[in-house]
Amino acid sequence: QVQLVESGGGLVQAGDSLRLSCEASRRTFSAFTMGWFRQAPGKEREFVAAISWSIGRTYYTYEDSVKGRFTISGDNAKNTVYLQMNILKPEDTAVYYCAAVPFRGAAARRPGEYDYWGQGTQVTVSS
Repeated sequence: QVQLVESGGGLVQAGDSLRLSCEASRRTFSAFTMGWFRQAPGKEREFVAAISWSIGRTYYTYEDSVKGRFTISGDNAKNTVYLQMNILKPEDTAVYYCAAVPFRGAAARRPGEYDYWGQGTQVTVSS
């Protein structure tokens, strides 16, 4: 079992930056995929980014609309995954969720592929 707690959301203006954090209750870096998803009102939950660790390698996956603006990273010592979000746009407004699943050899981009979820943190970007 893995508990995930997100933090770092808030209200910012377009062009600003935010860093979201996701602290896990146990070490996940050795063989897990950690993902960030977001869900805007009236829309389905969508993939944002994921990071995976397996056999000494780290894998990164990003949704196209955030490439070059968002960066996912992890701090092994703190059992924490981060999502650095730069050049934020109003369309980035959503509740952001952290998720985890044991590494299964391929990028996990669908919500149904993840076993554990955090409670979410609101990000609001004003124009």
